[in-house]
Amino acid sequence: MAVNDKQKRYLRGLAHPLKPVVMIGNKGLTDSVIAEANNALEHHELIKVRVSGADKKQQNDMLSAIADETQSDIVMVIGHIGALYRAAKEPTIQLPK
Repeated sequence: MAVNDKQKRYLRGLAHPLKPVVMIGNKGLTDSVIAEANNALEHHELIKVRVSGADKKQQNDMLSAIADETQSDIVMVIGHIGALYRAAKEPTIQLPK
C-alpha cells in the first residue's frame, strides 16, 4: 500500500521523535540488516534507519533497497537517517484519508 502525501506528512510528524532502530554500518546492506528491518517493521510499523559510511546516492540506494525488500514506504530522508512505514496486519497507526 502506497501512502499519499498527506499520510507521509502525518507519518513524518510521528517519526520525528523516534530513535533509529536499524543501523547500516561499513559492511553495507546485508541480509541480517534487512531481516532486522523487517522484524522492526512488524513490531513498530514506523521505524528510523541510520546509514553510515556512504555518500548520498549510496544512502538513498540502500534505503530504497530496504523498502523494496520489506515492502515498506520511505516516509522521509534527512541526512543519513530515513524513516520507513509498513502497515501491520492489525495497524496501531491510524492514517488520515
